[in-house]
Amino acid sequence: MFQPTIDQINEAVETKKKLMQSSLARYWVAAMLAGAYVGFGIMLIFKVGSPFMEANSPATSVIMGASFGIALTLIIFAGAELLTGNNMLFTVSSLSKRTPWSVTWSSWVIVFLGNLAGAVLFSLLIYGTGIFGKVAPDHLLFTTAAAKMNMPIHELFFRGILCNWLVCLAIWTSMRAKEDIAKLILIWWMLYAFIATGYEHSVANMSLLTLSLLLPQHPDSITWAGWLYNMIPVTVGNAVGGIVFVGIAYWYISNKPTEK
Repeated sequence: MFQPTIDQINEAVETKKKLMQSSLARYWVAAMLAGAYVGFGIMLIFKVGSPFMEANSPATSVIMGASFGIALTLIIFAGAELLTGNNMLFTVSSLSKRTPWSVTWSSWVIVFLGNLAGAVLFSLLIYGTGIFGKVAPDHLLFTTAAAKMNMPIHELFFRGILCNWLVCLAIWTSMRAKEDIAKLILIWWMLYAFIATGYEHSVANMSLLTLSLLLPQHPDSITWAGWLYNMIPVTVGNAVGGIVFVGIAYWYISNKPTEK
């Protein structure tokens, strides 16, 4: 039932591998772009969400969730390498015996570092704009970053799982859709659920937490140690969500048992 999508994923991963093996620099730039594209979405949701939060509006999470679709839309339609999506894609390819696990792990490491470099560069650019330069220490940007840096580790882990389950479903369903408008709606809907519910995405946090640390007026509850405290369990949780709940699940459903 899902074999055509599995085949499509395998072909997509072949293209990714060719780029990685032919030019590591170009593959790195593609990963940096994804880090920046997610950053565009993060900055947008905090810019549009903060007035609603200041007004104590119950619509805050709705507005923020409805605004984040730009991130994955850019990654899929413009093209870029996102770690959390590749967790699912490369898993399917490796389970299909099209990609050695060593190549899959190498890709994940390279893309994580590339996403991080792109997110940090994007955060520096946003810092330079001064858009958030005069916000108060109790601004939504800071309160959210502080909460992420001080949340129990097990909660970060489980929120990471659920987050990338949705992100990878956005990629999976958009690959199954025929029309671009259907792809856009599916991407928007999944990301709306992830943001509005309050799940954790490692690449999104790269921009949010880095910018919060760059701004000199950040409260003492925001630290570099807190950045790392958040990043580790969220990254692992994202990996579990993409690998197990989408990659392995749909590969298993589609895998035909060997006839004796």
